[in-house]
Amino acid sequence: MTAHLCLSRSEIAELTRAQTKARQLAFLRQNGIRHYVDAHGWPVVTRAAVEGQPDQAQAKTPWKSNKAA
Repeated sequence: MTAHLCLSRSEIAELTRAQTKARQLAFLRQNGIRHYVDAHGWPVVTRAAVEGQPDQAQAKTPWKSNKAA
C-alpha cells in the first residue's frame, strides 16, 4: 500500500469533527494545524502536519543575508 502525502477529505472531517469547509478551516486555524486551501476551497492537510514528522521542505540551516553590513 502506498503512503498518501495528504489526508483524505473524510480523514480531515474525522480530525476536525466537522463536515463543512468553513468549520474545518476554522478548526485547523484555531488549533495551529498547517494546511492550505485547494482550488475548490477545501482544506488540504499533509500527514506530516498531524503525525509530527519533520517537514522535508524546511531549510536545514537558517537563512542569512549575504548582503555586506
